[in-house]
Amino acid sequence: MAKGEDKKSATGDEPRRGDRVVATNRKALHLYHIDERFETGLVLTGTEVKSLRQGKASLAEAYATPESDEIFVYGLHIPPYDPASRFNHDPTRKRKLLLHRKQIEKLQGAVQRRGFTLIPLKLYFHRGYAKLTLGLARGKKAHDKRQAIAERDAKREVQRALRDRQRNAS
Repeated sequence: MAKGEDKKSATGDEPRRGDRVVATNRKALHLYHIDERFETGLVLTGTEVKSLRQGKASLAEAYATPESDEIFVYGLHIPPYDPASRFNHDPTRKRKLLLHRKQIEKLQGAVQRRGFTLIPLKLYFHRGYAKLTLGLARGKKAHDKRQAIAERDAKREVQRALRDRQRNAS
């Protein structure tokens, strides 16, 4: 990143400078419309943090749900840290997410009243802390997925044509 450029936010598509992405959920962008993104902290044990620092994690089956004024993530797979042996953690235990009270209330309302789903999108380290980008999402229908694929293919064709045109011009 060049000097003077703005840093991207953690809720945007690209991480901020200094962030180290551990895992992303690329399939979520195909299956869901992401309406809003939230940066959350995670309550982790020491062996979980060490395993994440090795770059081991999977968001493939993960989802989050509100429970009694708290939000928990389920299915986030963090494999055991090998050197810890018997002091290891359960790889798929539920983990508490750290959010502000107003954000929790907003997410609870969206999930309970409007039928949204909470999907983990990205797991990364920011300034030494493990963070999770949580998406407020609504499921896509089959025709929406086909339309998105068609748009992506059309965009790729346009880029290819422009690139070929520039090559022929020079």
